[in-house]
Order: sequence, then structure tokens, then C-alpha cells
Amino acid sequence: MLNFIYYPVSFILWCWHWVFGHIFGDSSGIAWALSVVFLVFTLRALLFKPFVGQVRSMRKMQEFAPEMQKIKKKYPNDRQRQAQEMQKLQSEHGVNPLGGCLPMLVQIPVFIGLFHVLRSFKPGWGEVYFFDAQGVDSFVHAKLFGANLSTFITMPANQLAEFATSRTSVILVSVPLMIVASIATHFTARHSVARQTEAALENPQTAIMNKLTLYIFPLGVLVGGFFFPVAILLYWLSNNAWTLGQQHIVYKRIDSEEEEKKATTATTRQALAPKPGQKPQAPAKKKPSQPAAAAETPEAKPETNGSASTEIPGLTSGRSTSKKPGTKKRR
Repeated sequence: MLNFIYYPVSFILWCWHWVFGHIFGDSSGIAWALSVVFLVFTLRALLFKPFVGQVRSMRKMQEFAPEMQKIKKKYPNDRQRQAQEMQKLQSEHGVNPLGGCLPMLVQIPVFIGLFHVLRSFKPGWGEVYFFDAQGVDSFVHAKLFGANLSTFITMPANQLAEFATSRTSVILVSVPLMIVASIATHFTARHSVARQTEAALENPQTAIMNKLTLYIFPLGVLVGGFFFPVAILLYWLSNNAWTLGQQHIVYKRIDSEEEEKKATTATTRQALAPKPGQKPQAPAKKKPSQPAAAAETPEAKPETNGSASTEIPGLTSGRSTSKKPGTKKRR
């Protein structure tokens, strides 16, 4: 039914076992343990870019969180309108809330697939997905500090006998892994909670989720360790270790980018600000453009005889200036 999950998971595990089997031996417990660990690293490396997008999306949502609170206050009794307005606000800021869930959603089927594949590795079984009978047999006989990777603390005694493993050996290997995985889960959640804003911390729903991730989830890993095989505990530990290191790198990178943006903005403002003691100058206003006809200077028309025309006010053009009209010269 879920072969589309089991086959890819078993193939990646087979590839890494082929690599480490050439170094430590096919039936080496260290080779199989490293194969499980690097199965996790392969998956998380593929999900690195979506994780960065998730962090950036959460940071943007924290920036416009006050606007979301205004929408809730504006439509307190209309859930549908709230959802529409928030979806519109998220699209304006380029935030996809479903994209932030992608890394977690992808890890769930991988966990289920690995759990099923490892439970299928039993003595006397033949082929298991990408593993042939010889590969299954090498896993069955591989031991990590005396415990087989498919065994768990509460496993029935007759099944432990099939793996030739004592319960004491399983406890000595599983309990330290359970404790370290639980502590890693707590610090991973603590690292994420420490970056939340005060407004987010004051939200009752966020406070409940923080308590779950800080205390309930680590406790669940600790209790579930009694029922999980050793290989699953290795998966959980390596997954949380990767998450913790990835958070440190990505958060540091994003913080440096934001500090650089703030420094650039401050430098720009300082360059545009007036110097101490200098009166700020208002920007010069542009003069309205004059009509072309008014801007042109009228030119004098040349006379027919080529001389310049000179007119005297009060005289008719074309008459001589020596005589006045209607008078004669007397002797």
C-alpha cells in the first residue's frame, strides 16, 4: 500500500550501506548505524531550501503580526472574513503558510517508511524491498555495542533470542540514545522559542504550542524510546542534531543579512540628513514654463529701402517729421 514510500527509503539506506559496508564490513553495526544517520542527512539536505523559506516566512509573519491583530479586532465575530483578509495580507507580503509546514510533513512518511523497513528485517526473511536476502541477513547479524538495531527494550524475550541479543545490552544502548535525543529535542524547541517576538509569546495559542514543544515532545521521545528500535532512536537523534545545527547556521545568516540592511538604511539616512548647524533647505520649486509665443521677442521688419524702421510716437507712418499737416511756411 505504501510501497511508494518504502522503496525510496530502502534504496537510500541501501546506497549508504553499500558505501560504509566497503569501509567497515557488510555486517558491521557501525556501517548500518551510519547508514541510518546519513539517510537522515540526505533527506534534510534536500529540505534545506524549504527550511530557509520557512524561517523567512515566519520572520515576515512576525513583522506584520500587528496588522493581523487589527483584522481580528475588526472582524471579531466573522471567522470567514478574518480568513479572507489574512490570506490577502499574506499574499501581499509574499508569505505562504503551507510552505512552512513542508519540512515537517515530508519527514513523517520517511519516519513511517524507515520504521516499517527496519521492522521487516527479521531472521529467515528473504528480500525486503531493495535489500536481497544477503543484505537482510547482514542487518540481522549486525550489532552495535552488543544490541541489534531492530531490537527495542520492551521486545518479547523470544524475539530477542532470535536476534541473539540480551535485554541488558539493548537497555545499555537505548537509554543513552533516549536521553540524548530527548535533550536535543528540548534544545531545538528552545532555540526556536527564543527567537519569537513578545507579541507572539503573549498569544495564548502560541504559549500552549511552546509548552508542548519544550516539554511534552521531549517527554514523548523519552517514553517512546522503550518501544522504538535502536535504529529509530538513531534516526531521531541524528534528525534533532541536524535541526539544531541547521537552525544555528540559518538564523545566524538571516541575522547578518538583517544587520546589513539596517546598517545600509542608517548610512543612507545619515548621508541625506543635514549637517549639524546647517539649516535644512527646501527643494527648489520649478518655474512654470511660459508659452512659446510670449517667450519669443518680436523682431523689427526691414523696410524696402534696406534701412531700419524708426517710428516716433504720435506720427503717422510714411510722413516726414519736418512739417506738420495743415500748415504752410510764410515768408
